[in-house]
Amino acid sequence: MNISCIHFIRHGITEGIVNKWYYGNADLPLIEDGINELNALKEQGIYPNTDKAVFYTSGMIRANQTLESIFGSKEYTVIENLKEMNFGLWECKTFDELKELEDFEQWVNDKEGIFAFPGGGDSTSSFYARVAEGLEELIAYHNSRKGSNESAISVVVCHGGVIAACMCNLFNKPKETFWEWIPKPGRGYTVYFEDDKPVRYDVI
Repeated sequence: MNISCIHFIRHGITEGIVNKWYYGNADLPLIEDGINELNALKEQGIYPNTDKAVFYTSGMIRANQTLESIFGSKEYTVIENLKEMNFGLWECKTFDELKELEDFEQWVNDKEGIFAFPGGGDSTSSFYARVAEGLEELIAYHNSRKGSNESAISVVVCHGGVIAACMCNLFNKPKETFWEWIPKPGRGYTVYFEDDKPVRYDVI
């Protein structure tokens, strides 16, 4: 039996998190408090031993900075499809700024996931589909390293919504549970695979 694992880690705190913005496509950096919190979590020993791991990010600044803050300077592969949801013209705006818009109610009541954010943003359905492609790419990279006597270990640093979508996908959970899977900044999940199938997870 071949056992391997993928560590999914959400980036640290940004200005968007502090201000409760709707944002994903905006390439925001970590703020100083975010870096400090990551350092504190690292000192607590919550992160896995990754001496033999291969690293991946979404390519966004906040993900790359988080990887370096936790694990130091590492080579990594960018998986573009693991970027956060694109809110289009709603990027970096708050609930209070958006709640009066007619389109906002349309989005809130969109049960089919077909509403696309104005200005070229994602719909819920397109976001899930894109992340599924990114997850498939990640797992293909991960599985390609098997064949040696050692189990494959991968670390991907990306985004809360992306991780939630991945967990729903991996464990066949309904989309209604999406919000329950979003980890806090700097935290995430370790997913264990047996013979290429996800079998369990630990919370980071």
